[in-house]
This record gives sequence, structure tokens and C-alpha cells, in this order.
Amino acid sequence: MSGTSPGLQPPADAVKPVRHPDAPAPGELLGAHYGQCFGCGGDQPHGLHLQARAGEGVSITAEFTVRPAHQGAPGLAHGGVLATALDETLGSLNWPLRTIAVTGRLETDFRLPVPVDTTLYLEAEVTAVAGRKIYSTATGRIGSPDGPVAVRADALFVEVKVEHFVRNGREEEIRAAMDDPDQLRRVRAFEVNP
Repeated sequence: MSGTSPGLQPPADAVKPVRHPDAPAPGELLGAHYGQCFGCGGDQPHGLHLQARAGEGVSITAEFTVRPAHQGAPGLAHGGVLATALDETLGSLNWPLRTIAVTGRLETDFRLPVPVDTTLYLEAEVTAVAGRKIYSTATGRIGSPDGPVAVRADALFVEVKVEHFVRNGREEEIRAAMDDPDQLRRVRAFEVNP
């Protein structure tokens, strides 16, 4: 699988992605964009607690350990959890671009089962940009950054304004995020895909 769906093929006028000059430095831990995010938030007891780092160019590395709460079949990660890990990693690519974007399309390929207590090492990169559309790809490897590929995905993200979240989110959470006295946390709550 490598973007075989027509919706994941960049158009002929797509351009090479450009790392924003204010992007986090390669190797820098990105931290959670929102404490309640199931993918990266530290306040979610059963979340992935995925930890992402800025890579070179427009890329991200991340990892998470599959816990018993993430099971589908006995002793194995649920496929939806693995797709979430890929989506979260791909969504973190918004950091080196310094843009706000949401998942428009995500196609996953499951190659190997991922046992509970296994650490999944993820890598993602933006491959092309066309207007508001951001094309990207990710892989997840078992046990080490060079381990066997267990999962992979191709994605299309669409750039949006913060109003997208305000208009569509649940009022209670939107108000809590907007009322946070920490300006940086207030802005970061809306930086990555919903």
C-alpha cells in the first residue's frame, strides 16, 4: 500500500513540504497538544500516551506501548487502537508545518499482530502539499525503530481554522480550553486533528 486510492494521490501541482522556520528542533519532544486527547494526552487513563518528537524536514517519530486496555483479541492490540496511533502520529506532522489540520482520509495496512506490552515505534512524514491538502505516510515497527513493520498508513489532512473546533466541539470542553489561563496550552489545544 502506498497511496493507491485516488483520494491519497497528490495532484500534479502538489509541492514538496516545507518545514516552518519556527518548527520544533529535530529530536525535540512535542508533548501533548491537549491533556484529554486519547492519542497523546496525559489525562486520559486508558489513552495511548503517545510521545512524539520532531524529526528532520517535515517528519515525526513517536512511540507508545500497547497496554492491556488496548486489547482486541486476547493479548493483542486492537486494530482500531493501532489506527489511532498512526492517526495521532500523522496528526503530529502539523507541528513542523505549523498549521492546523484535520484527518480527511486515513488508509491503514495491518501486516503483523502487535502483542500487549510491545512498544510500537512510529515514523511519519509529509510527502506533498496542495493548497489546503497535506499528504503523508507513516509506519509502525515492533520492538525497535528498525524492527519489522507491523502497521502503516497513508493519509490526507485538510488545513482548517480554529473555528472548526469551536463550531463543532462540545461546548463544555471548548469553554474549558478557551478559559485556560495558560495561553500556550489554550492555543495548543486546537493544534492537531480532532
